[in-house]
Amino acid sequence: MIRRLAAGLAGLILAAAAPALAFDGRQTYAKGSFVISPEVAYGNQFNLEGKHEFSDVQYVNGGVRFGWLPFNPGGPGPLFGSLELGLEPLYQQYFEPKGAFFAGLGLTGRYHFLSLGRFVPYAEWAIFAGGTDLKVFEIDSTFTFVVWAGVGASYFVTDRTALYAGYRYEHISNAGLSDRNRGLETNSGVFGVSFYFE
Repeated sequence: MIRRLAAGLAGLILAAAAPALAFDGRQTYAKGSFVISPEVAYGNQFNLEGKHEFSDVQYVNGGVRFGWLPFNPGGPGPLFGSLELGLEPLYQQYFEPKGAFFAGLGLTGRYHFLSLGRFVPYAEWAIFAGGTDLKVFEIDSTFTFVVWAGVGASYFVTDRTALYAGYRYEHISNAGLSDRNRGLETNSGVFGVSFYFE
């Protein structure tokens, strides 16, 4: 009796798992699809140039990426994937060495690698422009740029919803438009969820 019950339970689990595992990235990432991705991140400055004076800036940020897939998935072998282009409003709250903020709008890009089923690694980049009141040794201006590049991975919990996490290298600078502008570099971790729409 216990063997029959165990066999029946295993059969039910396999039957439920089969459709969940059958993920078709070509459909989810079809040309013209839209993506909405709310996300949060934590970042901490690192002393890239080994300077004597170092502010140890720390922050949290939040944004919503509005993405668009302009092409059908393509590419050879492990590079098979899909390009996402987007816009993102971003708010960044600094809490070390003192309270300050950045608020701006940016252009984003993400390349999704689709060869591994529901597990989808990605590479990303973004550039934001906006207002700030951050005044530290490395930068002092009311306008600044935030630029990042990063890598991470999404996991599709349904065919149209994915959770993701990743690493970003972030650079903050006013591009020499004001004094001071040594700029600063941070490591950050990001967590988010993406919703895909045809």
